[in-house]
Amino acid sequence: MNARAMNALVSRIKLEADLIAQDLRARFGRLARDERGVSAVEFAMLLPLMVTLYLGAVELSQGIGADRKVTITARTVADLVSQVTTVNNNDMTNSLNAATAVIAPFSAAQLKVVVSSIAIDAQGKATIAWSDTLNGTARAKGSTVALPAALAIPNSSLIWSEVQYNYKPVIGYVITGSLNLKDQIYMRPRMSDSVARTTS
Repeated sequence: MNARAMNALVSRIKLEADLIAQDLRARFGRLARDERGVSAVEFAMLLPLMVTLYLGAVELSQGIGADRKVTITARTVADLVSQVTTVNNNDMTNSLNAATAVIAPFSAAQLKVVVSSIAIDAQGKATIAWSDTLNGTARAKGSTVALPAALAIPNSSLIWSEVQYNYKPVIGYVITGSLNLKDQIYMRPRMSDSVARTTS
């Protein structure tokens, strides 16, 4: 091969190498500027976080709702019983069944309600006059109750409503387990000094 042919071959190889290099630079440049997959990658990275936040917010709102229902149930039962002068078995059944309506849409099977009348003697000693329950254990008649000082008014009585609810989170159960939500309320009888309990 003569020198002239050799130079032509080298020139051609250089030209082809330049063309390949330009083509590669153009392709890498387009690849660097291509943002079509960026959104998909960002979405894939953020999806677990967003799902966790969403489910956590739903679970938290459900838990707060259940806790609020417990408070409203305690108030409702005490309010119903404190409005009468006497309460019989049928009245008590109706008052306790009202608790199951108030706690809805949460399951009443996990609900425990105890409603008691507290008698406070002349020395300010508080004891249970009577007690009834729904799904729980009634307080023993005559048992002593420790009241806040502001409520221990001699020769008076109170209606004491205690509500407990075993709330089981739907999603977060594996983290928190069941939550034992509780509330209680004291109310003065409205129509008389005390609410008598009869069986008839």
